[in-house]
Amino acid sequence: MDHVELVILFLLVAVAAVGALARIIGVPYPILLVVGGCLAGFVPGVPDVELEPDLVLLIFLPPLLFNAAYFSSARDLRRNARTITLNAVGLVLLTAALVAVAAHATIDGLSWAAAFALGAIVSPTDPLAATAIASRLGVPQRLIAAIEGESLVNDGTALVAYRVAVAAAVGGSFDLLDASSDFVVNALGGIAVGFVVGKLMVLVFRHIVEDDVVGVTTSLAAGYVGYLPAEHLGVSGVLAAVFVGLVVGRRSPEIVTPSARLRGYAFWEVLVFLLNATLFLLVGMQLPGILEDQDRSAGTLIGLGVLISVTVIGSRLLWLNTVPYVIRAIDRRPEQRLRRIGWRPRLVAAWSGLRGAVSLAAALALPEDFPERDLLVFLTLCVIFSTLVFQGLTLPWVIRMLGVEDDGEGEREELLARREAAEAAIVHLERLAEEEWTRTRTVERMAGMYRFRRARIAQRIGEEGDWYVPDDGEDDDDRWADLDGRSNAYQRVVREALEAQRRRIIELRDAGEISDSVLHVLERELDLEDQRLEI
Repeated sequence: MDHVELVILFLLVAVAAVGALARIIGVPYPILLVVGGCLAGFVPGVPDVELEPDLVLLIFLPPLLFNAAYFSSARDLRRNARTITLNAVGLVLLTAALVAVAAHATIDGLSWAAAFALGAIVSPTDPLAATAIASRLGVPQRLIAAIEGESLVNDGTALVAYRVAVAAAVGGSFDLLDASSDFVVNALGGIAVGFVVGKLMVLVFRHIVEDDVVGVTTSLAAGYVGYLPAEHLGVSGVLAAVFVGLVVGRRSPEIVTPSARLRGYAFWEVLVFLLNATLFLLVGMQLPGILEDQDRSAGTLIGLGVLISVTVIGSRLLWLNTVPYVIRAIDRRPEQRLRRIGWRPRLVAAWSGLRGAVSLAAALALPEDFPERDLLVFLTLCVIFSTLVFQGLTLPWVIRMLGVEDDGEGEREELLARREAAEAAIVHLERLAEEEWTRTRTVERMAGMYRFRRARIAQRIGEEGDWYVPDDGEDDDDRWADLDGRSNAYQRVVREALEAQRRRIIELRDAGEISDSVLHVLERELDLEDQRLEI
């Protein structure tokens, strides 16, 4: 890669600019990134970028998959296990098959293996933009969890199918029976490796729990620790990275300190953004070269891009509006009837099948001598553009038109957890009051704070009860009067006090009375206090 320093500078500036613009206009950044990436390659003076195909999956996928699995909900995965499994396996294979049929029929000389590789590339969904839109517009939490869970597992299904198809295309032969057995072996082997490595990583984290920086660095390595051995053994490194993330994420409350969590969240938020953004921009920068090598007309390329995009979108609409009715006819158990959703939420889920980083990485990882490689990369970009831009921009309209609204389950669970946590604190403080080393006034002051918190949460839930004990001099008749308003007023006072402290330590630094290192220590403490506020 020539002028690597210019490439790095351009990528960082472009990513920052597009990310800022996305926040200003209120559009999820993947949508703007794919548009910006397509345009960036045609800007005069932009340096040429040639990516090493073998490194694309290795660099980008393990951390992205580990992070997604780490923050997933095991409970939601279990609750939606059947839906997730059907979509992540059945829908992926259906999409890959239909795309393969369309591509094989319309692209002269394209082998079945190469056509199926294209289908596998564009079959996995990316939840980033879809869930960002759905969460902002108040879609039920169960629906969001199903979309996220599907995207977590279908990456593994799609990329196992992708590996089988690529091997068949390069080897020159394709046998359905052999491909099916390879698929099962790769999937189960990847899961087994991921589970074992995840357990080992939990032991590692337990021994480095006191070192925050080493812990965050180890979390970055965890995805690779699962991915690389699995790839070496010839099984799915993708599923291995996912299961490492699931195992470590499940045990993280026990093996990660609060300070390490703060560092880790900030680190991973930035890293995931950079990895996703870089992928989109890199593909866009390669687009001119991809088009130059094509001997097809612009009309033909556009027609193929529309065909494959319509096939991908149509496959999902077809599946999600037929298979659930088949399952309902088979499974008539009362508990399953209670979990059924109507056609409106299902249509929202069908329209949320946006493609993104995984499809990009898989397309770029095709070997240089792969049949019609440049065309397949171009068609992948067309699918990503169609789903992210067209479906992503129209998804808010679809949600509003169908009247799909948040059922409040997520908020209820959060309020319940907050109330139970406050109750646990009160009970423990009452127990501590009997200890010799505690001070009565200190315990009473803290218990009063938690009683107020418990009462405020109960008020938000809609419960009433004689829980809140007012301070001395407080009117008993007002003890249930707008507790949220009183809390917000108190938090405003706290924030004003924090700002006063922050201004003073800056003045001391500017006057040369304290060093910048002392400023940063105190500044971090004030920032942590500020983050605890709800306003």
